[in-house]
Amino acid sequence: MRITLLQTSPEWGNPAQSREDARRMLMGTQKTDLVVLPEMFSTGFVTNPVGVAESEDGDSLRWMQEYARNRDCAVAGSVSVQTKEGYRNRFYFVYPDGHYIYYDKHHLFTFAGEHERYTAGEERVVVEHAGFRILLQVCYDLRFPVFARNKMVDGKPDYDLILYVASWPQQRIDAWDALLKARAIENVSFVAGVNRAGKDPGNLYSGHTSLYGPRGELLSICKEGRIDIIEYEIKHAVLDQFRESFPALRDADNQ
Repeated sequence: MRITLLQTSPEWGNPAQSREDARRMLMGTQKTDLVVLPEMFSTGFVTNPVGVAESEDGDSLRWMQEYARNRDCAVAGSVSVQTKEGYRNRFYFVYPDGHYIYYDKHHLFTFAGEHERYTAGEERVVVEHAGFRILLQVCYDLRFPVFARNKMVDGKPDYDLILYVASWPQQRIDAWDALLKARAIENVSFVAGVNRAGKDPGNLYSGHTSLYGPRGELLSICKEGRIDIIEYEIKHAVLDQFRESFPALRDADNQ
């Protein structure tokens, strides 16, 4: 599966400009199976969504659907949305035909007050695309390994790739790097962490959008603090071979 990871710098509170910036970044990229954008890619990480959050079928989702159809690829990224149950930090996974599955962020970032405005999701979500099973996760979820544990289901691992989309600030970037690597090692899985660059009213972001292999090896990383793109092909055969030669998941705890 060929994946394209975008380290964008969202225009604060300006979805139209942020979407256009992402579109321009994608111009000239190679044919891909999956495009991944950061957390709240169209607005930046807003803890007060009043007047900013989109409807569940808002412009950012429609933009993702249009791009997915036009480029025959999946598009994934998080958007602030307003639902009947309250505001959600919603991670959309849009398929090439425009239909989608979503995951609502489970671990809300209480340190920044995200829990005061948003409603946490309850369900863990794994999607299937291009022969890979993919676990959807958002930013702060990265600090909670039990929620991301790769469980054996009918004798097979639950997933093959974790996607973390994030607005992870520069002052805690060492934790981002360490935890992404750890999630890859402990779950014997590919891990893609897609973080933003630039700044918002509260933080600087150094990016470190990166892709790790199942041994914990760093396969690719974006330029620090800059708008950048990773284009990389991950191969199931590589994953299967390592899992067969080092079957650690078979000995994992079941809790």
